[in-house]
Amino acid sequence: MKASELVLAPDGTLYHIRLNSNTLADKVLLVGDPSRVEMFKDIFESIEFESSNREIHALTGSYHGTRLTALSTGMGCDNIDIVMTELDAALRVENGKWNPHSDRHLQIVRIGTSGSLQPHIDCGSLVASAFALGLDGLMNYYKEWNPPLPEMEQALLAHLLLPSSLAHPYCVGASPLLLNKIALGMHLGITATAPGFYGPQGRTIRLHPSIPNLNEKLASFSWPTQPLKITNLEMETSAIYGFSHLLGHHALTVCLIIANRPRGTFLNDYHTPMRQLVGTVVERLAN
Repeated sequence: MKASELVLAPDGTLYHIRLNSNTLADKVLLVGDPSRVEMFKDIFESIEFESSNREIHALTGSYHGTRLTALSTGMGCDNIDIVMTELDAALRVENGKWNPHSDRHLQIVRIGTSGSLQPHIDCGSLVASAFALGLDGLMNYYKEWNPPLPEMEQALLAHLLLPSSLAHPYCVGASPLLLNKIALGMHLGITATAPGFYGPQGRTIRLHPSIPNLNEKLASFSWPTQPLKITNLEMETSAIYGFSHLLGHHALTVCLIIANRPRGTFLNDYHTPMRQLVGTVVERLAN
């Protein structure tokens, strides 16, 4: 494979995430903020590897005998494109050489923050993403992409009536394995993933969203087979689910709600509940 396609660091690790098949555990915890990886140092019982490169901070250690990797991604689906591609590639790079034969499958849990679209989901609540709605359009850039939930996608298209100038949305489900393992006691819903924080999430500062009622349209959608509402809006989940679907990994997002958009409330100090969520996810993923 050309060096310009499979980009490696001088030590043979993947260029951005600085991990290889030896330093990457099969159970991976993704967070957006690099400083949030520090929380895992207080939870892991031992640390075997740590690296830092730009916004990507990696930490591999163990908890109750289970090997785990915590990794920051930065914000947005463009970063997820890099992180998910390189996590999968790390399983197949040995001594700086590409070896496509690997039977390892990752269990990936994103622990993030998000804004609620439903009035009854208060700040401080936890939401597990049973499905993801991608408004980012990222997966449409991959030839292998074949919509896994075409009926849900068509229902959303008919409901939202998005202009053709926007990216074509897509829908992906979470891993049932991880939902059953992690999501006990959390709100379940559909998580919408936006390609930005301001206009794409209906915020107005000086510029105005091209779809002024997008959040209301999202909140009023219901998927009848569950039934589930679009519960929250963030910037990474659809890409994590999309790549996991294509590459054969398990993925789940759980978010701490720090804003209630219809009520206009915001949780300024969320560090304590975030630490509690991180501990809960590590405990459940390890067991």
